[in-house]
Amino acid sequence: MAITKQELIDFVVNEARLLDAKRYDEWNALFTDDAYYWVPLAPDQEDGINHTSHLYEDKLLRELRIERLKSPRAFSQQPPSRCHHLLQTPTVETFDPDATATACAVSSTTPSRKPTRCSSTSARAFTTSRGRMAR
Repeated sequence: MAITKQELIDFVVNEARLLDAKRYDEWNALFTDDAYYWVPLAPDQEDGINHTSHLYEDKLLRELRIERLKSPRAFSQQPPSRCHHLLQTPTVETFDPDATATACAVSSTTPSRKPTRCSSTSARAFTTSRGRMAR
């Protein structure tokens, strides 16, 4: 079954809702076991290994972060972190619905009009947070 552009956009919106509602375990279940949650430091960053990133987390690091966020004893969570996403309609920059592994890039525009890559779009169907989809 082919994935549509609208399904990719809906995925990004749903992901933001899960995070905003602090449904971290459900959010983490969107990832495959080999996926990385990557938040690049710069919009044109090539990868998360050879360049400094805000986040570059595998399954273990995501799970540790979630446990820390949920812990009532975590000093850094007093008061608890807040998360609120303000999304414009994301656009799909590249898309090949006929490929066996569809590579896509979903972005949104910030008020400064610079494109911001949504780098945390890993789902069960995705193998990396850059948006590579394996069917």
